[in-house]
Amino acid sequence: MSDRKSQRFFSDDSFWNEPIGPDPEIDPGSEHFTDLLMGEPNGPGFGINLRRYTIPVYAVDDDTPMRRIHQRREFHQGKYKLWGEPFSHGPGFGPEIPIPDDADPDPDGDHHMAMVDWKKRRAWDMWAVGKRPDGEWESATGMTYDLDGDGVFKREWFAIRPGESIHFYGPSRASGVPALAGLIMHDEVAAGRIEHKLAFASRFNAYLEFVWPATWTDGHLEGGIPEGAVIQLDPGLDLGRFDLDRGGTVVARALQEYGAVNTDNAGGNALYGEHLCARPGLHWEGLLDPFSIAHIPAKHYRILKLGEILHGGMTRTPVR
Repeated sequence: MSDRKSQRFFSDDSFWNEPIGPDPEIDPGSEHFTDLLMGEPNGPGFGINLRRYTIPVYAVDDDTPMRRIHQRREFHQGKYKLWGEPFSHGPGFGPEIPIPDDADPDPDGDHHMAMVDWKKRRAWDMWAVGKRPDGEWESATGMTYDLDGDGVFKREWFAIRPGESIHFYGPSRASGVPALAGLIMHDEVAAGRIEHKLAFASRFNAYLEFVWPATWTDGHLEGGIPEGAVIQLDPGLDLGRFDLDRGGTVVARALQEYGAVNTDNAGGNALYGEHLCARPGLHWEGLLDPFSIAHIPAKHYRILKLGEILHGGMTRTPVR
């Protein structure tokens, strides 16, 4: 396997890997958006999904078995049956992809999984993935992309219609961005520095409005935060005020320098760290905790100037 240490996803000049820089323009609606985040019932800070509702990342190479990945037609999540109509895989995905013998998706909820070939610089990500009773693999969504690319999907790749979910067309994130984009990796926290934007989710995402680099949205709050928006922890904030552990300090500094992108809906304010079921022998304990930065309230963040508001998204009953 190629050494994944000190490697990050996408090209150096990718949007995801660009620091914010000094004196960014703040959106006029920033205070309204952070007030929404402050109203989160589970607490006004950000948790970090490390053990559920996040993504295991398996390293693959030429010796990894190629396995047929079937199209999953519907997905049961807890007591809910989602949509009951065909999903589809995205451009160039499958029909065979490299999957290690010991691979398992995130065991909770969304059942995400990703594979990365560090040598060939290729990635595959999926949502609602698992084994069928016959032992073969299936997934509701599937995207493949170049790790040296810009990490931004193009809207014209997907023949999506108003009211649908982007999941019907391949992307694993409801905003239509790569699932690996913004993921906190164990090696970079251990090394003491994250050099890319993070991904965040909230329950306060805008209804039928989003901004680049998102290509769609599943938000349902009128006047909410558009998916694709970038949030930044105040770079002048003294992190010493919050008694952060070492990993929390690494994450907070990344939020000050690079910020985080709104990529999905969630039942709380959440960031994403890789699920370590893909990397036996490693653990987050003593390095990073789900609540490492949770006691920095959202009032210490700001939303950067939004780009052009794009219209579309999954239709659901809007919340006003």
